[in-house]
Amino acid sequence: MAHLYPINMSLAGKLCLIVGGGKVAERKVASLLEYEPLLHLVSPQVEENIKHWASEGLLCWIPREFEIADLDQVFMVFIATSDTNVNRDIAALCRARGILVNAVDDPPNCDFFVPSVLRRDSLTVAISTEGKSPMYAARLRRELETIITEQHGQFVDMLGQIRQEVKKSYLDIEQRKQIMEKLVYSDILELIQAGLDEKIEERIKQCMSSLRD
Repeated sequence: MAHLYPINMSLAGKLCLIVGGGKVAERKVASLLEYEPLLHLVSPQVEENIKHWASEGLLCWIPREFEIADLDQVFMVFIATSDTNVNRDIAALCRARGILVNAVDDPPNCDFFVPSVLRRDSLTVAISTEGKSPMYAARLRRELETIITEQHGQFVDMLGQIRQEVKKSYLDIEQRKQIMEKLVYSDILELIQAGLDEKIEERIKQCMSSLRD
């Protein structure tokens, strides 16, 4: 089997479908909501949290069994049932339409696997075992949580703001690259962790000293 191609994808405003309404579907909804898709869920019965999210307008619950028409205009499908035959049939329909599909805990019926994710603001670390051991991926994520802190995310957001300023300058590409390298390899992260705001501003000015109005 070829290795999987890792990718970060925007789901904002895209129609995503979940088939199933149990605990697995509930966890899938909870993980998807922060990415702001247009979320539909089809299942005769659902968990109470799913009912609550639907009542708040966070998703559209369709209270019946899956129908082929549910795939119309859909960008991505998550199958959260315990029936391998159902998974296989829906996955086949998705592939015939060119729709990306993930059947939870059913690798043969997946086009992609959802990694274990550690998020610190704009910094995202995704760990995947290509579906071979989600539990080990989760263990590694928990171990990294003590190493990659909220301050790492703050540093990334700071770098993003500075990068936009540098891109607007008169400097050429190589000069911009040099400034960003100075920032990335500086001690700014350590200064953020120590709460030394004045030192942070001083270090940024030092790294950007080649910028001129």
